[in-house]
Amino acid sequence: MFSTITAAPAKQSVSETIAVLSGRLSSATLLEDRRAAILGLRSFAKQYPASVASGALRSLISSLARDGEDVDTVKVILETLLMLFSPNKDSPEASEEIALWLADEFTQRNENITLLLDFIETSDFYSRLYSLQLLSAILAARTERTEECILVAPMGIPRLVAALDDRREAIRNEAITLLTDLTPASIDIQKLVAFERGFERVFAIIHDEGGLVDGARVVEDCLILLANLLRLNSSNQSMFREMGFISQLTRLLQAAHKGDESGQEIAQWAEAQRNRNIYALLAVIRLFLVAGAVGTSQNQVAFLGGVLENTLQLAFAPDVDLPIRAEALTACADMIRGNAKMQERFAALQVSSPIGAVPNGEGPQKNGVPKVFVVDGLLDIILVVNALQAFDLRMAACTCLKAYFYKHAEIRQHFLRRAIHGHKVKADELTNVLTTLLQPLPEAVTADPYRYWFAAVLMLHLVHENPETKALAMAVTEGDEANGEEVVTSIQTIAAHLISTVAKSEDPRVIIGYLMLLLCWLFEDLDGVNDFLGEFTNLQGLIQAAVENPNGDPIVQGLSAMLAGVVYEFSTKDSPVSRATVREMIMSRMGRDRYIDKLTKLRSHPLMRDFEVLPQKLLDPTGIDQRLPEVFLDDTFVEFFKDNYSRILRAIDREPGLEISVVTNGVQKGISRELVDSLREQVKQKDAALADAEASKSSLASQLGQEQADHRRTRDQGTAEIARANAAAESLRTQLAAKDRTLQGIEGTAATLRQQLAQEQATHQQAKAEIARLKKVNEGLQRNHEEEVNKVQVKLKAREDELQRQMETQRKAAELDAERVRRRSEAEKADFKATISRLEVDLMKANKAKAGADAKVAELEGTVKTRTGEAEGLEKKIRGFEKLIKELEEDKNKAASELEAKEEERRTVQNELDDLLIVFSDLEDKVTKYKVCFSTDGQLTGGLTRYRNASRH
Repeated sequence: MFSTITAAPAKQSVSETIAVLSGRLSSATLLEDRRAAILGLRSFAKQYPASVASGALRSLISSLARDGEDVDTVKVILETLLMLFSPNKDSPEASEEIALWLADEFTQRNENITLLLDFIETSDFYSRLYSLQLLSAILAARTERTEECILVAPMGIPRLVAALDDRREAIRNEAITLLTDLTPASIDIQKLVAFERGFERVFAIIHDEGGLVDGARVVEDCLILLANLLRLNSSNQSMFREMGFISQLTRLLQAAHKGDESGQEIAQWAEAQRNRNIYALLAVIRLFLVAGAVGTSQNQVAFLGGVLENTLQLAFAPDVDLPIRAEALTACADMIRGNAKMQERFAALQVSSPIGAVPNGEGPQKNGVPKVFVVDGLLDIILVVNALQAFDLRMAACTCLKAYFYKHAEIRQHFLRRAIHGHKVKADELTNVLTTLLQPLPEAVTADPYRYWFAAVLMLHLVHENPETKALAMAVTEGDEANGEEVVTSIQTIAAHLISTVAKSEDPRVIIGYLMLLLCWLFEDLDGVNDFLGEFTNLQGLIQAAVENPNGDPIVQGLSAMLAGVVYEFSTKDSPVSRATVREMIMSRMGRDRYIDKLTKLRSHPLMRDFEVLPQKLLDPTGIDQRLPEVFLDDTFVEFFKDNYSRILRAIDREPGLEISVVTNGVQKGISRELVDSLREQVKQKDAALADAEASKSSLASQLGQEQADHRRTRDQGTAEIARANAAAESLRTQLAAKDRTLQGIEGTAATLRQQLAQEQATHQQAKAEIARLKKVNEGLQRNHEEEVNKVQVKLKAREDELQRQMETQRKAAELDAERVRRRSEAEKADFKATISRLEVDLMKANKAKAGADAKVAELEGTVKTRTGEAEGLEKKIRGFEKLIKELEEDKNKAASELEAKEEERRTVQNELDDLLIVFSDLEDKVTKYKVCFSTDGQLTGGLTRYRNASRH
């Protein structure tokens, strides 16, 4: 019995314990019980993440939502979840799929992400910190889905950005890390962060941390976040520029530059971090200057003041590490490339001399270091500094000068003229590009081959696709004719140095530099090709370099073959070595197959094929490995080669008789194959035209006779039509005159009636004694007057109708005649024009015919001119007919207006007669009153007789 009591209980396995704790977490009602279960699960989370996640993940998330008010419980839950995302490496359940599983559980429901964002707004340190860390872990596992959840969450981005204001560094730094991971790809998130005063908060953190010089890793993280917000985001760049943050960049650069000048010793780790901070800031600046981007030109102008100057000062500061200086020069190149205003202002800036002393020992100084103009300083770096560790700096300085030349012809010409002048007076020989190329020093070629490579590249950019600079450079000569020396042009001198370096098997970088320069110089430059061929040995040596190069360098062989192809492509029969001879030399010594093989190998060479992806820099910046960098080609030349590869490859197949035409400064040089083909086609057309002229010569005479007869007949018909039209017009004028006389008679009748009315009124005043019989007399007079008025109206109406019919008849006849004449004239005019056009075409064809047809063509031209004059006369007559018809219509309208006026006068007379009748009615009323006043019938009869006589008159 006692042995049974003392027996130890069975030991639970890990999986059983985790299952018990998970069940307790999901079923417990007391907060303390749930917290105890969570603490138990936390102890297993690092070593058994899969078991804990499979059994308790959803319960943990649910408890996080339910017990969110309890700070201690939230802290334990978040710690447990973070442990699940980062288990022990020696855990038997450790797997990358666990993080994906956990992230999926959080991101499948937006409420889970919103829950974590809510904890960021709390004041508790651990709740905010662990929530940010957990969001970072979820984002790393499921980036796109987490970004979507944060975007749609209420106030998601603003709450994350607000965490940057937290004075506790751990929370602030974690917020920077989360935003940095959240903003690389999503433009919407970038815009929201910038809108929530992201730029201002980032610069405030950088300032609080001590800027670029004294700032720790958090400054670099802030700059990385800033880069994410600005990369390929034109709207954020515009906001950054318009809100005045460019001045913040200027202050940071200025502080970094002054920090370098202070001379204070700092720890090695601090110096490394300072360099990383400065490099990150320069990378941010270059994000504003992406070639071809929307706002690049505006950003360049915004950098014109302090940013450009301070970046240059940083690039020429002797205490700054070489990679930082190289990056600063590259940034300066991006600031001025393609912007004429920036390029012109750039040349006026002054910097510290990179070699410590100016040639003449004069000039401004700063802290004992002489100041030079930036172009001279760049040339010093490129051509004087020869340390292997400084190769990247030299490359960046060359890039800066190439950007200074880019698409600015005036600057190219000014720079080249200065170089030519310095070469002639033998000034600044170390930094003169022309002197370096035309007078190389044998020992310098071996010691620093990149000096001549850089000089050739700069010269290439001066003459590339610029006929003016090509002419200036070609005018430079070597040798003094007055002292009996042979005068050699610059092209021949460079070609001679090329052949010499190939023969001596010197560094291929020097040979490739010369070849690149000559290829870009002679391409589409017939004068340059002729100058090159002025020395016969140049072509021989070039073909020899392509065929029997001692080193067997495929790049040198390919470029030599290409240069031979360019010389043949743009040579002419008038060249010093004729085009046929050039082709014969290439075909005999190289052959078509080998020529194509050399170019094909060059095209497929890794340095040419993969140029865009290969780093054009020193692979070992420490300089321990003393090998020269694998940099042989220039980016502009690579683009030139790939653009013209097919053309030069096919050049060898063109016959020598087919020359190339080149237009330089608006002047065509050489013979155009298109022009030759065009002339041949014109000869064929002229032969055909001569045959057509012979065939149509016999028909032209008969056609001219027929046309003359038709013209005479048309002229006679036009004369008859004009006579008939004149007669019709005369008849209309006669009728209009008769109408005027009739209307004048009507006016006289109306005036007589007015006089009669006045006499009647006087007679009525005098006839008071005859009132007894006035009624009868009045009735008689009324009938007489009505008859007279009716007669006048009938006469007027009849006359008007007759006149209207006559006018209408004459008008229609005149219109018909005029229309008939006009149609006939238009038809004849069209026939004449067609005949004239046909004759002109025949004349044009005849002009191309043989000289024997000139007399007959002259006769045809005289006939055409005569008929053209007759046609013009007929057109004038037609215009006269039209004008006459228009005048007749105006006369008709005028007669109608006058007739209407007469009708108005007639109505006025009628109204006056009506008034007279009213007066007669009044007299009738008075008759009855005055009958008694008349005693004798004789007096009344006499009065009536006189009244009738007066009325008849």
